[in-house]
Amino acid sequence: MAHMYILECRDGTPYVGSTRNLEHRLQQHAAGKGAEYTRRRLPVTLRWAAETDSVAEVYAWEKRVQGWSRKKREALMLGDFELISELSRRRTGKPRTTDT
Repeated sequence: MAHMYILECRDGTPYVGSTRNLEHRLQQHAAGKGAEYTRRRLPVTLRWAAETDSVAEVYAWEKRVQGWSRKKREALMLGDFELISELSRRRTGKPRTTDT
C-alpha cells in the first residue's frame, strides 16, 4: 500500500509527503529523521492521509497537492471537496484545466 499524507508543523505550515509505510514514516518525522523541512519545525501532527495500491498514483497525487495553495490544502484536510473545486476556478470563473 502507498500513502499520501499532510502534516501540520509547529509553525502551522503544512508538509505533504508520500510513503509505503505511513506508521514508520510518521515515527521518522517525530524523531527528527524525516524531511529537512519537518526537522526544523518539530513537533508535527498528522492532519490527513489517504491510501491506495499504486505507488505511482500516490506520488503523482503528492506532487499535485504540493502545488496547491494553503487554502486548498486546508479544504482537502477538512474533506471539503466543494471548496477545493471553488478554489480551482480562475478569477474569471472559468475552471482551470490542470489544477483541480
